[in-house]
Amino acid sequence: MIIQHNISALNSHRQLGLNNIATSKNLEKLSSGFKVNRAGDDAAGLAISEKMRGQIRGLAMAEQNASNGISLIQTAEGGLNETHAILQRMRELAVQSSNGTYQDDVDRENLDKELQAIKSEITRISESTHYNGIKLLDGSLGSGKFSSATWKEGLAVGTNSQINKITGESLNKAGTFTAAAAADTKATTHIDVTFTDENGNATVTQLALADIVDTTDYGDKGTKTTIDLTKVGLGKVEIVATADSADSDIDVAKLATFITAADAVAAGASPNAGELIFQIGANGGEDQRVALSVGNMSAVGIGVNDVSILTREDANDAIGVIDNAINQVSGTRADLGALQNRLEHTLNNLGVTKENLTAAESSIRDVDMAKEMMEFTKNNILVQASQAMLAQANQLPQGVLSLLR
Repeated sequence: MIIQHNISALNSHRQLGLNNIATSKNLEKLSSGFKVNRAGDDAAGLAISEKMRGQIRGLAMAEQNASNGISLIQTAEGGLNETHAILQRMRELAVQSSNGTYQDDVDRENLDKELQAIKSEITRISESTHYNGIKLLDGSLGSGKFSSATWKEGLAVGTNSQINKITGESLNKAGTFTAAAAADTKATTHIDVTFTDENGNATVTQLALADIVDTTDYGDKGTKTTIDLTKVGLGKVEIVATADSADSDIDVAKLATFITAADAVAAGASPNAGELIFQIGANGGEDQRVALSVGNMSAVGIGVNDVSILTREDANDAIGVIDNAINQVSGTRADLGALQNRLEHTLNNLGVTKENLTAAESSIRDVDMAKEMMEFTKNNILVQASQAMLAQANQLPQGVLSLLR
């Protein structure tokens, strides 16, 4: 018999310590609801669940982003709904004024007063429709192109001519476009359009003026000249000459560098702020975003700024112009509606993905309360048993005293 080392007591003490640690972990899991409270509980599981948490919270914010996007689209579409109503009334007035039973200086003048008033409301709606300070219908949400500019030289003879619409992807190209009279005998009927890329490589395309230029005469209201340069990837340019400017017919001799970003700025243009980007995913990348582009929905932007019904001829011309404007607004509303439907489907997909990821994260991180309670009960009994056995082990050396009697 020995008294210096009580091996039984040491063993009982070690088991008691282990059981206390196990019981403490059981209590921690039961009180927190997580089976992984620290990296030591499950290092790999912790790393995986933290990545999942990042995705889940990102998806939740993407849902909010998509909802905000839908609200913005509804705001823009609401403004265009009223623009449509105004255009329908303008067309009604134009049809009425086209009838021969009205006098120009009395009846048509009164009809034109209403038309001009509601036409101004179109521009006001385009400028005042905004969401969280973001203007939606003034053209600032275009696709990075230049929507308007005052042209100071070249293209048109009139110094007061204005470029009121530029379309096409060319403004996003790295390089410059120039146009000049053709260097052959067709100089009065053809132009050479040259595109020089950022490496200095030039491509020359000869275009016939008769094929690319269309001029609409609005009488004493001025003229609108459309230059179609889609064949060289430049899009279309509309030049409007006011009544007090010179003739806006194309002067081949005065054609010069035009319709590039640098030239448009030099001519007084302001670039659009660009497309509005909605972040609808939890990660970076193009597939996690959608873009909203809305053109200039003012009276100038939809082409009705110069509409008049003061004469029967003006009223007849106005009907076609207003029809084109109605189609333009309809197309924009269709684009907005399509994007809204897309975002609604995106919301559904985000919700399902977030739910499934949450379930996966839960299987790694959350504790099974019933199972953990079973473990706690077991370990609690073992703690009490260890304590009892330690007490018994401490009594064993007392047997030595019987030898000393």
